[in-house]
Amino acid sequence: MAFSNRIAEASGPSAPLPGVAVRVLTATTLERATSPATPWRSLALLAALAALVFLAALLIGSSGIGLRAALAALAGSGDEATHNVLISVRLPRVLAAFGVGSLLALSGVLLQALFRNALADPYVLGVSGGAAVGALLAMIAGAAAFIVQSAAVAGALGAVGLVYLLARGGGTPRLLLTGVVLASACGALVSVLLALADSSRVRGMVFWLAGDLEWAVRPWLSAGAALLAVAVAIILARPLNVLAAGELRARTVGLALEGWRTVLFIACATLTALAVVSAGTVGFVGLITPHAVRLSFRTSDHRIVAPAAALAGGMLLAAADLAARTIAAPRQLPVGAIMALVGAPLFVVLLRQRR
Repeated sequence: MAFSNRIAEASGPSAPLPGVAVRVLTATTLERATSPATPWRSLALLAALAALVFLAALLIGSSGIGLRAALAALAGSGDEATHNVLISVRLPRVLAAFGVGSLLALSGVLLQALFRNALADPYVLGVSGGAAVGALLAMIAGAAAFIVQSAAVAGALGAVGLVYLLARGGGTPRLLLTGVVLASACGALVSVLLALADSSRVRGMVFWLAGDLEWAVRPWLSAGAALLAVAVAIILARPLNVLAAGELRARTVGLALEGWRTVLFIACATLTALAVVSAGTVGFVGLITPHAVRLSFRTSDHRIVAPAAALAGGMLLAAADLAARTIAAPRQLPVGAIMALVGAPLFVVLLRQRR
């Protein structure tokens, strides 16, 4: 006892124990690392990087146009043919890539907050499967592009309605399991339809299933929907934060869980349906982007995560589309295949970085 008192006197009345000092130092370091200015500064850097990717995807292509000629055409001093290629061909495709990538990333953010499951992605609800079945049926019938997209919308909405009816009243786990089962059933139907289709139509079907931005005939629609979804997600960031903290915390603060589940379910289904109709089934964007944003920004605040995920998702898909257009030029590869080749190892890296 006397020995302990002498140690305390030698340390001084204000000297903390070693464990306490470590905890205080750790708390101080985390507070500095996650200060309010840091995420917003990182968000500004991400926006600048997304702008660079946008310009690169607009200026680089397989048509043989040089960088100097492309810049001159954008400035209004180049030839008309180059200007038409940039504005009429590349710009809609880049806008579609940013719009679709942002929609998928935002849907992934909302789904992971809803299910509190890190493996939840936009296609877990069966939306893509239903859209694929509808689109392939229209392709087999020889319908035009507008009819194919309308059939994809009908299939996506039908799958969403079926999942909601089957899982109603069963809570979040039942909703997740029902979506997974329906997605598997739609995958089996897709295989049957591919086997029954004429060989002349199989190539277009495979490209649609693998993800192809040539189907994005209305790129401004997906880009505008992504901007609107980001604004709404920032406004609703506080309820999303509460919901992501768990059902017990949400009930404690008086959050209407059933109502918010329904709202988020419909919102995720709508965002995914818009993305699938515009570009087919493009995977990994909604799965890896929220993880990358949370790890890079060191925050789960949806005021930061939602806009950052939208920027990162659009930038990632635009970069994948640029690679799909230039790697095997003049042939064009499916952007979904490129995204899967990049997304799979990137997801493994993100899993290894998680503690």
